[in-house]
Amino acid sequence: MALNLEAVGQKIGPLTTDYTWKDVVLYALGVGAGSDELDYVYEKDLRVLPSFAIAAIFDFLFEAGARANVNLAGILHGDQELIFHRPLPVEGTLVTEGEIRHAYDLGRDKGAVIVAGGVTRDGNGRRLFTNVMSIFARLDGGFGGERPPKRRVEIPNSEPDFAVDDQPSRDQPLLYRLSGDTFDLHVDPEFARSAGFEKPIMHGLCTHGFACRACIHSLIPGEPDKVRRISCRFSRPLYPGVPIQSRIWEVAPGKAVWRVVNAQTQEVVIDQGEFEY
Repeated sequence: MALNLEAVGQKIGPLTTDYTWKDVVLYALGVGAGSDELDYVYEKDLRVLPSFAIAAIFDFLFEAGARANVNLAGILHGDQELIFHRPLPVEGTLVTEGEIRHAYDLGRDKGAVIVAGGVTRDGNGRRLFTNVMSIFARLDGGFGGERPPKRRVEIPNSEPDFAVDDQPSRDQPLLYRLSGDTFDLHVDPEFARSAGFEKPIMHGLCTHGFACRACIHSLIPGEPDKVRRISCRFSRPLYPGVPIQSRIWEVAPGKAVWRVVNAQTQEVVIDQGEFEY
């Protein structure tokens, strides 16, 4: 099994997704929202968590991996960037078009990085958001390609301005996967062990959703429509039921940096986060 390097530059889409307010609420519940955040879970005055965007177009991520022919036993989400052009409506149609942009080689023993990006519009053709993501393909390196460019977000060496504690449940992936990411790694113990894990792991994008909630609550409480950009790097796996802490530093007007740590071990599970509003 080898990467399909001819997929680089190939168009993906248009991929169409229809969603209703129930999908918006299901996603919010899947990333920890509850009765103390009714704006995210009650249709009366519903607001869309911006991170819903990437869950709603999971088929784009899946298509990029399939086109590149990555080994499913070795894939993890690498980086994720979302740039918002206007707030997401509580229901409607999403139309996504993009392409695989790069295939980088980390070496035979370290894997490969597949980068894809696209633009999502509503049913009337208006741009909603731009998505750039990378797939870390742990078993697909060594094909002789170039290494990825270095990207570094400086996190202050100081106490965070905000520290938000959350407790994902042991069953969190079972709920989150209903928003689209039904990959076996997050539910099937046998598959998880074959991929080198003790048991199924949290979706990185589920933890990402917890962090998005934390950033909004800390920086622009009750105003998710003000989010303009959120990006990060997924750095370590996390098991369901392990408490997390989102740490947030304000670095400029309208900009913060953030990371998520495993609250038991203090290991960083999401790093190099940026949040603009």
